[in-house]
Amino acid sequence: MSTLRLACVVGARPNFMKMAPILRALEALEQFECVLIHTGQHYDRDLSDVFFEDLQMRRPDVHLEVGSGTHAQQTARVMERLEEVFLRLPEQGQPFDRVIVVGDVNSTMAAAITAAKLHIPVAHVEAGLRSFDRTMPEEINRIVTDAIADMLFVSEPAGVDNLLREGKPRDQIHLVGNVMIDTLFQLLPLAYDRDILPRLGLEAGQYGVVTIHRPSNVDHPEILGTLLEVLDDAARNMPFVFPIHPRTQKRIERFGLTDRLRPSNGRLSGIWSLPPLGYLDFLALTSQSRVIVTDSGGLQEEATALGIPCLTLRNTTERPITVDEGTSTLIGDDPGRLRVELDKVCSGTYKRGRCPELWDGHAAERIAQILMTS
Repeated sequence: MSTLRLACVVGARPNFMKMAPILRALEALEQFECVLIHTGQHYDRDLSDVFFEDLQMRRPDVHLEVGSGTHAQQTARVMERLEEVFLRLPEQGQPFDRVIVVGDVNSTMAAAITAAKLHIPVAHVEAGLRSFDRTMPEEINRIVTDAIADMLFVSEPAGVDNLLREGKPRDQIHLVGNVMIDTLFQLLPLAYDRDILPRLGLEAGQYGVVTIHRPSNVDHPEILGTLLEVLDDAARNMPFVFPIHPRTQKRIERFGLTDRLRPSNGRLSGIWSLPPLGYLDFLALTSQSRVIVTDSGGLQEEATALGIPCLTLRNTTERPITVDEGTSTLIGDDPGRLRVELDKVCSGTYKRGRCPELWDGHAAERIAQILMTS
Protein backbone atom coordinates (compact mmCIF):
# COMPACT_ATOMS: atom_id res chain seq x y z
CA MET A 1 0.00 0.00 0.00
CA SER A 2 1.40 3.42 -0.97
CA THR A 3 1.90 6.13 1.62
CA LEU A 4 -0.82 8.77 1.93
CA ARG A 5 0.54 12.28 2.41
CA LEU A 6 -1.74 14.39 4.59
CA ALA A 7 -1.67 18.11 5.34
CA CYS A 8 -3.04 18.57 8.87
CA VAL A 9 -4.00 22.21 9.46
CA VAL A 10 -4.48 23.91 12.83
CA GLY A 11 -4.92 27.58 13.64
CA ALA A 12 -6.03 28.16 17.23
CA ARG A 13 -5.92 26.40 20.59
CA PRO A 14 -9.22 24.48 20.19
CA ASN A 15 -7.74 22.98 17.01
CA PHE A 16 -4.70 21.69 18.87
CA MET A 17 -6.85 19.65 21.25
CA LYS A 18 -8.66 18.05 18.31
CA MET A 19 -5.66 17.45 16.09
CA ALA A 20 -3.36 15.98 18.77
CA PRO A 21 -5.09 12.57 19.04
CA ILE A 22 -5.58 12.41 15.27
CA LEU A 23 -1.85 12.88 14.67
CA ARG A 24 -1.03 10.18 17.21
CA ALA A 25 -3.44 7.74 15.59
CA LEU A 26 -2.17 8.47 12.07
CA GLU A 27 1.51 8.39 12.95
CA ALA A 28 1.05 4.98 14.59
CA LEU A 29 0.28 3.61 11.11
CA GLU A 30 2.92 3.26 8.40
CA GLN A 31 0.47 4.24 5.66
CA PHE A 32 0.51 7.94 6.52
CA GLU A 33 2.95 10.82 6.22
CA CYS A 34 1.60 13.83 8.08
CA VAL A 35 2.70 17.44 7.60
CA LEU A 36 1.46 19.61 10.47
CA ILE A 37 0.73 23.20 9.39
CA HIS A 38 0.01 25.88 11.99
CA THR A 39 -1.52 29.01 10.48
CA GLY A 40 -0.69 31.07 13.57
CA GLN A 41 -4.23 32.44 13.77
CA HIS A 42 -3.99 32.53 17.54
CA TYR A 43 -1.86 35.52 18.40
CA ASP A 44 -0.56 34.45 21.85
CA ARG A 45 2.60 32.65 20.78
CA ASP A 46 3.75 31.79 24.32
CA LEU A 47 0.41 30.31 25.34
CA SER A 48 0.23 28.35 22.10
CA ASP A 49 3.62 26.80 22.93
CA VAL A 50 2.33 25.80 26.37
CA PHE A 51 -0.62 24.06 24.74
CA PHE A 52 1.64 22.05 22.43
CA GLU A 53 3.65 20.92 25.45
CA ASP A 54 0.60 20.07 27.55
CA LEU A 55 -0.97 18.10 24.71
CA GLN A 56 2.27 16.19 24.07
CA MET A 57 1.96 17.33 20.46
CA ARG A 58 4.93 17.71 18.16
CA ARG A 59 5.84 21.12 16.88
CA PRO A 60 4.42 22.17 13.50
CA ASP A 61 6.39 21.46 10.35
CA VAL A 62 5.20 24.78 8.90
CA HIS A 63 4.16 27.97 10.75
CA LEU A 64 2.40 30.62 8.65
CA GLU A 65 2.30 33.31 11.39
CA VAL A 66 -0.81 35.04 10.03
CA GLY A 67 -1.65 36.70 13.36
CA SER A 68 -4.85 38.48 14.29
CA GLY A 69 -7.06 40.81 12.25
CA THR A 70 -10.61 41.07 10.99
CA HIS A 71 -12.25 37.86 9.84
CA ALA A 72 -11.69 38.81 6.21
CA GLN A 73 -8.05 39.80 6.75
CA GLN A 74 -7.25 36.66 8.68
CA THR A 75 -9.00 34.36 6.22
CA ALA A 76 -7.29 36.02 3.27
CA ARG A 77 -3.82 35.76 4.82
CA VAL A 78 -4.31 32.08 5.62
CA MET A 79 -5.44 31.34 2.06
CA GLU A 80 -2.60 33.29 0.50
CA ARG A 81 0.16 31.71 2.60
CA LEU A 82 -1.36 28.25 2.62
CA GLU A 83 -1.62 28.19 -1.16
CA GLU A 84 2.14 28.74 -1.35
CA VAL A 85 2.69 25.79 1.01
CA PHE A 86 0.32 23.49 -0.88
CA LEU A 87 2.12 24.33 -4.12
CA ARG A 88 5.68 24.35 -2.75
CA LEU A 89 5.84 21.29 -0.49
CA PRO A 90 4.90 18.75 -3.19
CA GLU A 91 8.04 19.82 -5.05
CA GLN A 92 9.98 18.38 -2.09
CA GLY A 93 8.07 15.09 -2.17
CA GLN A 94 4.80 13.61 -3.33
CA PRO A 95 1.71 15.87 -3.61
CA PHE A 96 -0.76 15.99 -0.75
CA ASP A 97 -3.41 13.30 -1.02
CA ARG A 98 -5.74 15.05 1.39
CA VAL A 99 -6.05 18.05 3.70
CA ILE A 100 -7.45 17.46 7.20
CA VAL A 101 -9.12 20.36 8.99
CA VAL A 102 -10.73 20.38 12.42
CA GLY A 103 -13.32 22.52 14.16
CA ASP A 104 -14.74 25.83 12.97
CA VAL A 105 -12.17 28.63 13.25
CA ASN A 106 -11.27 30.92 10.34
CA SER A 107 -8.24 28.78 9.49
CA THR A 108 -10.50 25.73 9.08
CA MET A 109 -12.61 27.36 6.39
CA ALA A 110 -9.65 29.07 4.73
CA ALA A 111 -7.72 25.81 4.44
CA ALA A 112 -10.73 24.00 3.01
CA ILE A 113 -11.29 26.66 0.33
CA THR A 114 -7.60 26.76 -0.60
CA ALA A 115 -7.40 22.98 -0.89
CA ALA A 116 -10.57 22.77 -2.98
CA LYS A 117 -9.28 25.32 -5.49
CA LEU A 118 -6.13 23.22 -5.87
CA HIS A 119 -8.21 20.05 -6.26
CA ILE A 120 -6.98 18.49 -3.01
CA PRO A 121 -9.68 16.46 -1.20
CA VAL A 122 -10.69 17.74 2.23
CA ALA A 123 -11.63 15.84 5.39
CA HIS A 124 -13.45 17.82 8.08
CA VAL A 125 -13.31 16.58 11.66
CA GLU A 126 -16.24 17.78 13.80
CA ALA A 127 -18.45 18.15 10.75
CA GLY A 128 -22.20 18.73 10.79
CA LEU A 129 -22.45 20.85 13.94
CA ARG A 130 -25.03 23.61 13.55
CA SER A 131 -26.23 26.29 15.95
CA PHE A 132 -28.58 27.69 13.26
CA ASP A 133 -27.38 31.14 14.27
CA ARG A 134 -25.63 32.76 11.32
CA THR A 135 -24.60 35.76 13.38
CA MET A 136 -21.89 33.47 14.78
CA PRO A 137 -18.81 33.53 12.52
CA GLU A 138 -18.13 29.90 13.44
CA GLU A 139 -21.46 28.87 11.94
CA ILE A 140 -20.49 30.30 8.56
CA ASN A 141 -17.13 28.54 8.79
CA ARG A 142 -18.85 25.21 9.52
CA ILE A 143 -21.32 25.49 6.66
CA VAL A 144 -18.69 26.45 4.08
CA THR A 145 -16.20 23.80 5.21
CA ASP A 146 -18.80 21.03 5.13
CA ALA A 147 -19.96 22.09 1.68
CA ILE A 148 -16.39 21.70 0.40
CA ALA A 149 -15.29 18.55 2.25
CA ASP A 150 -15.90 15.11 0.75
CA MET A 151 -15.06 13.23 3.97
CA LEU A 152 -17.06 14.30 7.01
CA PHE A 153 -16.22 13.01 10.49
CA VAL A 154 -19.10 13.64 12.88
CA SER A 155 -19.13 13.70 16.70
CA GLU A 156 -22.87 13.29 17.41
CA PRO A 157 -26.00 12.01 15.60
CA ALA A 158 -27.49 15.49 15.12
CA GLY A 159 -24.51 16.29 12.90
CA VAL A 160 -25.36 13.37 10.63
CA ASP A 161 -28.95 14.61 10.32
CA ASN A 162 -27.80 18.15 9.51
CA LEU A 163 -25.46 16.99 6.75
CA LEU A 164 -28.07 14.73 5.16
CA ARG A 165 -30.59 17.57 5.22
CA GLU A 166 -28.04 19.77 3.44
CA GLY A 167 -27.69 17.17 0.70
CA LYS A 168 -24.37 15.54 1.55
CA PRO A 169 -24.13 11.91 0.33
CA ARG A 170 -24.46 9.39 3.14
CA ASP A 171 -21.28 7.59 2.11
CA GLN A 172 -19.26 10.75 2.85
CA ILE A 173 -20.56 10.96 6.44
CA HIS A 174 -18.89 9.02 9.27
CA LEU A 175 -20.12 9.10 12.88
CA VAL A 176 -16.87 8.51 14.77
CA GLY A 177 -17.24 10.18 18.16
CA ASN A 178 -15.51 13.17 19.68
CA VAL A 179 -11.75 13.73 19.38
CA MET A 180 -11.89 16.41 22.09
CA ILE A 181 -12.88 13.66 24.50
CA ASP A 182 -9.95 11.54 23.27
CA THR A 183 -7.64 14.30 24.49
CA LEU A 184 -9.59 14.75 27.70
CA PHE A 185 -9.40 11.10 28.71
CA GLN A 186 -5.75 10.76 27.73
CA LEU A 187 -4.56 13.76 29.73
CA LEU A 188 -6.92 13.63 32.71
CA PRO A 189 -4.46 11.65 34.88
CA LEU A 190 -1.75 14.25 34.20
CA ALA A 191 -4.19 17.04 35.06
CA TYR A 192 -5.00 15.44 38.40
CA ASP A 193 -1.28 15.56 39.23
CA ARG A 194 -1.09 19.35 38.79
CA ASP A 195 -0.81 21.44 41.94
CA ILE A 196 -3.07 24.30 40.88
CA LEU A 197 -5.82 23.52 43.41
CA PRO A 198 -3.55 23.63 46.48
CA ARG A 199 -1.76 26.67 45.04
CA LEU A 200 -5.10 28.49 44.89
CA GLY A 201 -6.35 27.12 48.21
CA LEU A 202 -9.23 25.25 46.54
CA GLU A 203 -10.86 21.96 47.45
CA ALA A 204 -12.19 19.61 44.79
CA GLY A 205 -15.94 19.94 44.29
CA GLN A 206 -16.15 23.15 46.32
CA TYR A 207 -15.78 25.84 43.63
CA GLY A 208 -17.07 26.88 40.21
CA VAL A 209 -15.24 27.76 36.99
CA VAL A 210 -16.25 30.66 34.71
CA THR A 211 -15.19 31.33 31.11
CA ILE A 212 -16.82 34.07 29.03
CA HIS A 213 -15.50 35.42 25.75
CA ARG A 214 -18.25 35.63 23.10
CA PRO A 215 -19.20 39.14 21.90
CA SER A 216 -22.87 38.59 22.80
CA ASN A 217 -21.84 38.26 26.46
CA VAL A 218 -18.88 40.62 26.84
CA ASP A 219 -19.46 43.49 24.38
CA HIS A 220 -22.45 44.99 26.23
CA PRO A 221 -21.82 46.45 29.70
CA GLU A 222 -25.33 45.75 30.96
CA ILE A 223 -25.14 42.05 30.01
CA LEU A 224 -21.61 41.47 31.26
CA GLY A 225 -22.27 43.46 34.43
CA THR A 226 -25.44 41.50 35.22
CA LEU A 227 -23.72 38.15 34.66
CA LEU A 228 -20.92 39.11 37.03
CA GLU A 229 -23.47 40.35 39.57
CA VAL A 230 -25.30 37.00 39.57
CA LEU A 231 -22.04 35.11 39.87
CA ASP A 232 -20.90 37.38 42.70
CA ASP A 233 -24.11 36.59 44.58
CA ALA A 234 -23.63 32.85 44.01
CA ALA A 235 -20.01 33.17 45.12
CA ARG A 236 -21.21 33.72 48.68
CA ASN A 237 -21.72 29.95 48.78
CA MET A 238 -18.59 28.94 46.86
CA PRO A 239 -15.78 30.76 45.06
CA PHE A 240 -15.75 31.03 41.28
CA VAL A 241 -12.44 30.86 39.45
CA PHE A 242 -12.40 32.99 36.29
CA PRO A 243 -9.44 32.53 33.87
CA ILE A 244 -10.04 35.67 31.83
CA HIS A 245 -9.71 35.78 28.05
CA PRO A 246 -7.69 38.87 26.99
CA ARG A 247 -10.67 40.24 25.05
CA THR A 248 -12.94 39.83 28.08
CA GLN A 249 -10.35 41.50 30.33
CA LYS A 250 -10.34 44.57 28.09
CA ARG A 251 -14.13 44.81 28.24
CA ILE A 252 -14.20 44.44 32.02
CA GLU A 253 -11.70 47.28 32.36
CA ARG A 254 -13.50 49.47 29.79
CA PHE A 255 -16.86 49.00 31.49
CA GLY A 256 -15.50 49.66 34.99
CA LEU A 257 -16.34 46.19 36.30
CA THR A 258 -12.99 45.26 37.83
CA ASP A 259 -14.40 45.74 41.35
CA ARG A 260 -16.49 42.58 40.81
CA LEU A 261 -13.31 40.47 40.65
CA ARG A 262 -10.82 39.51 43.32
CA PRO A 263 -7.25 38.29 42.89
CA SER A 264 -6.81 34.55 43.37
CA ASN A 265 -5.67 34.67 46.99
CA GLY A 266 -7.46 31.74 48.61
CA ARG A 267 -10.52 33.61 49.89
CA LEU A 268 -13.57 31.52 50.68
CA SER A 269 -15.92 33.47 48.41
CA GLY A 270 -15.98 35.80 45.43
CA ILE A 271 -14.98 35.64 41.78
CA TRP A 272 -11.25 35.06 41.52
CA SER A 273 -9.55 36.37 38.41
CA LEU A 274 -6.77 34.34 36.80
CA PRO A 275 -4.69 34.82 33.66
CA PRO A 276 -5.32 32.37 30.79
CA LEU A 277 -4.08 28.88 31.64
CA GLY A 278 -2.42 26.04 29.80
CA TYR A 279 -4.54 23.01 28.97
CA LEU A 280 -3.46 20.80 31.88
CA ASP A 281 -3.92 23.45 34.59
CA PHE A 282 -7.27 24.42 33.10
CA LEU A 283 -8.38 20.79 32.90
CA ALA A 284 -7.29 20.29 36.50
CA LEU A 285 -9.62 23.15 37.49
CA THR A 286 -12.63 22.19 35.37
CA SER A 287 -12.50 18.44 36.03
CA GLN A 288 -12.64 18.93 39.81
CA SER A 289 -15.15 21.79 39.89
CA ARG A 290 -18.71 21.75 41.18
CA VAL A 291 -20.14 23.72 38.26
CA ILE A 292 -18.92 25.34 35.02
CA VAL A 293 -20.43 28.57 33.70
CA THR A 294 -19.31 29.17 30.13
CA ASP A 295 -20.08 30.22 26.57
CA SER A 296 -17.48 27.79 25.16
CA GLY A 297 -18.57 24.97 22.86
CA GLY A 298 -15.70 22.70 23.83
CA LEU A 299 -16.38 23.06 27.55
CA GLN A 300 -19.97 21.92 27.03
CA GLU A 301 -18.53 18.67 25.66
CA GLU A 302 -15.90 18.24 28.34
CA ALA A 303 -18.37 18.94 31.15
CA THR A 304 -20.75 16.33 29.72
CA ALA A 305 -17.98 13.73 29.51
CA LEU A 306 -16.95 14.53 33.10
CA GLY A 307 -20.51 14.63 34.47
CA ILE A 308 -20.15 18.20 35.75
CA PRO A 309 -23.08 20.68 35.58
CA CYS A 310 -22.52 23.19 32.76
CA LEU A 311 -24.53 26.40 32.57
CA THR A 312 -24.08 27.58 29.00
CA LEU A 313 -24.41 31.33 28.43
CA ARG A 314 -25.84 30.98 24.94
CA ASN A 315 -29.32 30.82 23.40
CA THR A 316 -28.35 28.09 20.95
CA THR A 317 -25.77 25.35 20.76
CA GLU A 318 -24.25 23.45 17.86
CA ARG A 319 -23.77 20.56 20.29
CA PRO A 320 -27.36 19.63 21.24
CA ILE A 321 -26.35 16.26 22.63
CA THR A 322 -24.73 18.05 25.57
CA VAL A 323 -28.18 19.42 26.49
CA ASP A 324 -30.34 16.44 25.49
CA GLU A 325 -28.14 13.74 27.04
CA GLY A 326 -25.41 15.59 28.88
CA THR A 327 -25.02 18.06 31.72
CA SER A 328 -25.43 21.37 29.83
CA THR A 329 -28.34 23.79 30.22
CA LEU A 330 -28.80 26.73 27.85
CA ILE A 331 -29.03 29.94 29.90
CA GLY A 332 -28.68 32.64 27.24
CA ASP A 333 -28.11 35.97 28.97
CA ASP A 334 -31.06 35.47 31.33
CA PRO A 335 -29.86 36.33 34.86
CA GLY A 336 -32.99 34.81 36.44
CA ARG A 337 -32.40 31.47 34.73
CA LEU A 338 -28.75 31.54 35.77
CA ARG A 339 -29.75 32.10 39.41
CA VAL A 340 -32.27 29.24 39.32
CA GLU A 341 -29.83 26.74 37.84
CA LEU A 342 -27.03 27.78 40.22
CA ASP A 343 -29.44 27.23 43.11
CA LYS A 344 -30.13 23.72 41.76
CA VAL A 345 -26.42 22.99 41.67
CA CYS A 346 -25.99 24.17 45.27
CA SER A 347 -29.00 22.18 46.48
CA GLY A 348 -28.02 19.02 44.62
CA THR A 349 -31.15 19.02 42.44
CA TYR A 350 -29.50 19.83 39.11
CA LYS A 351 -30.16 17.30 36.34
CA ARG A 352 -27.92 14.28 35.87
CA GLY A 353 -26.49 13.59 32.43
CA ARG A 354 -24.62 10.78 30.73
CA CYS A 355 -21.63 10.53 28.43
CA PRO A 356 -22.82 10.03 24.81
CA GLU A 357 -22.13 6.88 22.84
CA LEU A 358 -18.76 6.86 21.02
CA TRP A 359 -17.33 9.51 23.35
CA ASP A 360 -14.99 6.79 24.55
CA GLY A 361 -11.50 8.11 23.83
CA HIS A 362 -11.12 6.22 20.53
CA ALA A 363 -12.59 8.61 17.93
CA ALA A 364 -9.17 9.38 16.39
CA GLU A 365 -8.46 5.69 15.90
CA ARG A 366 -11.74 5.29 14.02
CA ILE A 367 -10.83 8.30 11.85
CA ALA A 368 -7.43 6.78 11.02
CA GLN A 369 -9.00 3.46 9.99
CA ILE A 370 -11.51 5.19 7.70
CA LEU A 371 -8.77 7.29 6.09
CA MET A 372 -6.71 4.16 5.56
CA THR A 373 -9.48 2.19 3.87
CA SER A 374 -11.14 4.96 1.81
